[in-house]
Amino acid sequence: MMEENIFNYQKEEEPVELESFQGEKRKLIQPTSLKDPKLEKLKEALVDWINKTLKPEHIVVQSLEEDVYDGLVLHHLLSRLADVHLNVEEIVLTSTAQIRKLEIIMEELGKRLGTQDSSQIKWNVKLIHNKDLLATLHLLVAMVRCFQPELDLPSDVKIEVVVVEVSKSGIKSDVQVEILTEGSSDTDSLSNTEREDPIEQLLKLEAHKVNTVKKALVHFVNQHISSLGLQVIDMDKQFADGVILLLLIGQLEGFFIPLFDFNLTPVSDSEMLHNVTLALDLLKDTGFQLSNVDPQDIVSLDTTATLKVLYALFNKHKGK
Repeated sequence: MMEENIFNYQKEEEPVELESFQGEKRKLIQPTSLKDPKLEKLKEALVDWINKTLKPEHIVVQSLEEDVYDGLVLHHLLSRLADVHLNVEEIVLTSTAQIRKLEIIMEELGKRLGTQDSSQIKWNVKLIHNKDLLATLHLLVAMVRCFQPELDLPSDVKIEVVVVEVSKSGIKSDVQVEILTEGSSDTDSLSNTEREDPIEQLLKLEAHKVNTVKKALVHFVNQHISSLGLQVIDMDKQFADGVILLLLIGQLEGFFIPLFDFNLTPVSDSEMLHNVTLALDLLKDTGFQLSNVDPQDIVSLDTTATLKVLYALFNKHKGK
């Protein structure tokens, strides 16, 4: 009978203690769903999103179950995404302190996510701290939808769960389908290739094709900065400090950036980050749409981020 084997459904997650949720309803992911490719892609997308968001903090997440439960990652995400700085300890080791920290974080997140109706909430402090994968996924998806709705998470992710209710009289269970992300609407039915950033598509091509585009962009840049006595030879490195990028933007957009607004000879990471942040802010102010480009990525010699910025400039000014 299902009642006799019900806790085998959680074999690939943390062991489930009967007493831990007596009198409650609990959802357990079926093992077959844990191996669903769509679920795996969603988990990968969320891990990638967290790591890109927290890259300036030097925080790296490998497992959603093991790296989110203590509140450290959620605390930093809330700080980065909502500019909320809570008076909580950075690192807490005891279970009691972790739960107390999570309570403060989750209360603030509830305000931001608009989850006042507790009956609609699919996560809570206890579930997150118990490393409940389903609750953690629901919370992170809700955070993405709230703070970065433009992020393209895998759509139509559904999994089978066993809903278990434990009472003194025994165990009741039922198999249900849980929706993690909605399916694409008719107005949003473009394929991933059609929606994907052109630079993301480019980087999937052969290396020689990528190098050809890089050379074209370098030629375009040099055409517009040669009058300043500057030349780009190494595209991967020469934009990291933001100086050439700022001067290029000034040349192309037709305005002068006062020298006291940026560091002409930056030496520290913070000075470089200031320059690149200013450059991206200027581009956004002049109407450029730059998806998922973080200033820190350019400072860190991220080729994809640098290519996205240069391609946006090239695309607008290629006729000049």
